[in-house]
Amino acid sequence: MSKFQFKQFYLEQDRCAMKIGTDGVLLGAWTPIENNPYSILDIGTGTGIIALMLAQRSSANQIDALEIDENAYEQATDNFENSPWNDRLFCFHAALDEFVEEPEDDPSESELAQQYDLIVSNPPFYTEDYKSENEQRDLARFQDAMPFDDLIEAAALLLSENGIFSVIIPFKEESTFLALAKEQELFPIKITRVKGTPTTETKRSLLAFSRNQNQGFPIDELIIETSRHIYTPEYIELTKNFYLKM
Repeated sequence: MSKFQFKQFYLEQDRCAMKIGTDGVLLGAWTPIENNPYSILDIGTGTGIIALMLAQRSSANQIDALEIDENAYEQATDNFENSPWNDRLFCFHAALDEFVEEPEDDPSESELAQQYDLIVSNPPFYTEDYKSENEQRDLARFQDAMPFDDLIEAAALLLSENGIFSVIIPFKEESTFLALAKEQELFPIKITRVKGTPTTETKRSLLAFSRNQNQGFPIDELIIETSRHIYTPEYIELTKNFYLKM
């Protein structure tokens, strides 16, 4: 199915290696926006789903997205154009390191022009050594396309003083990610651990960071289903403004 319809927008995904999945929807719905971001950056946007969800949730004036894969970049651009918020959304076709280095061309402009109040990423995180036959899908899925330390370093450079950096990663990588973030003086403000059902193991971690050290930040758990297609009240509450059937 190429077209994916949400309540306020739709997405085409036929040209993207990574299709719309629960991870992107979770991050788009969960990411804290209490700081009323003026500018948002979505790193590795894919179809553009997270940027579009944040356009729906926030009044951010500038929502930039970054995508290295040409087909996905073109698809995200089209999805942005076809959305109700096309005047606020823009996609860059570039790698993260290129994007971070770009402002240095004119140092007088770089200091403030490229700071974001919210940075989000659903990064590629399959660390297994094998590769599939599909190079585009590998680029989307494998961590060597965007190592965690590169992502965190870029976030630390691009985040505004009161900004929030938000990601979804495998739960087994949580402690490593937290340690890398701490090295860049980014500290957790909220952690939610995600399980598919009450009896399955914890699969994902939703992490939000700021530059301010927080004592006693909330850590909670989200269970998606009690049984097949029977969603928990918490998951319904989180996603009801997006999914048609919630």
